[in-house]
Amino acid sequence: MSLAQHFRELRKRLFIAAIGVVVGMVVGFIISQPVVDLMAEPIRQVAQAHGDNYAALNFDTVTSGFDLRMRIAFAIGLLISAPVWLWQLWAFIMPGLTRKEIRYTVGFMASAIPLFAAGLYVGWLIMPHMVEIMSVFVPSGKGIAQFYNYSTYYDFVFKLLLVVGVSFITPVFLVALNLAGIMSGRAILKGWRVAILVIAVFAAAATPAADVTSMLLLAGILCVLYFAAALLSVLFDRRKRKRNPVEPVA
Repeated sequence: MSLAQHFRELRKRLFIAAIGVVVGMVVGFIISQPVVDLMAEPIRQVAQAHGDNYAALNFDTVTSGFDLRMRIAFAIGLLISAPVWLWQLWAFIMPGLTRKEIRYTVGFMASAIPLFAAGLYVGWLIMPHMVEIMSVFVPSGKGIAQFYNYSTYYDFVFKLLLVVGVSFITPVFLVALNLAGIMSGRAILKGWRVAILVIAVFAAAATPAADVTSMLLLAGILCVLYFAAALLSVLFDRRKRKRNPVEPVA
């Protein structure tokens, strides 16, 4: 294909991907009300514990409700249309890959997508505990209430889910580096002390300091994923040595 043909092919793939995202956004907008209810449930729990007028999700402008629904629709649209735009991306780059690269890419995606979904689920489980525990530090007394701005609250939930979801994919990148010959499985395994320290700091930063249970849950899952990636890399190195006993492993 010529350069112009490549650009036409890319435009076609992007157009189909955009249609998929738009359709997903329409579905996301339709189901945005149940999503808002789920997001606001921790705030309702805080309000029930301190009084119905103590805490609420605050919409401070005329267009706030529509803005929140559009943000939710865009996030859900990207998520549920992922099979469409991922396939379009894959169909565009696949002709330029070797058979070995195709096999590795398929394995990477098959591992990364379920792990990212699991990370989103864990982040969703952690989120209510963070809201409830942080509400304890708000001073109590007459004339004091806790109103959550819709935009700030949505950013908090979205960033938490995204960070935890991406952290679950990190072991897949370690395995990819091993398959590329950049890091050996033994080197990954030797760095377990540093890895546990980094995981502990990340879990402490991603969860409230007072919520020890959520921190230990997140850190424990990430540690298991790290050691699974290290052991898998060791097995890959052994298979490389059996195939090429003369060639040294990086």
